[in-house]
Amino acid sequence: MESVILKPIGVIRSPFTDVKSMPIQPVSENSAAGRIEIFPEFAAGLTDVEGFSHVILLYHFHRSQTYSLSVTPYLDTEPRGLFATRAPNRPNPIGLSLVRLVRIEGSHLHVENIDVLDGTPLLDIKPHVPEFDCAPGARIGWLEKAAADMRTKVADDRFHR
Repeated sequence: MESVILKPIGVIRSPFTDVKSMPIQPVSENSAAGRIEIFPEFAAGLTDVEGFSHVILLYHFHRSQTYSLSVTPYLDTEPRGLFATRAPNRPNPIGLSLVRLVRIEGSHLHVENIDVLDGTPLLDIKPHVPEFDCAPGARIGWLEKAAADMRTKVADDRFHR
């Protein structure tokens, strides 16, 4: 199989400079405002994005160094299969976050509910469309027991030792 090469389209700016104590998901009470800087050669692709209230950010976990197929996620104390978690250390370290789009100024998107480390390479932006992205009756597996902690749990160093 051929290698896949991805080119960042921009960089994510946030107040989070250390992995420890940052939010683990955009719904966290600790998420914050941030800015997405799109590189000039991709700025024309922002046309019509301002009509969406939310966008999905796909990014590279650039500090991820290794992975295990069994991890103990932030919201649990039991090991789980990697692909049943959103742990940052993955074979292809790609993250995603749903953020609220506040405004666009030139090639900068101002967003809320960011849960991403400052300086993270942005791979893509997709508009959030509730009719596409919502699955009525969806099950959340082992996370059912952890639902109460989703908004307050913060990262520790378990994935960045």
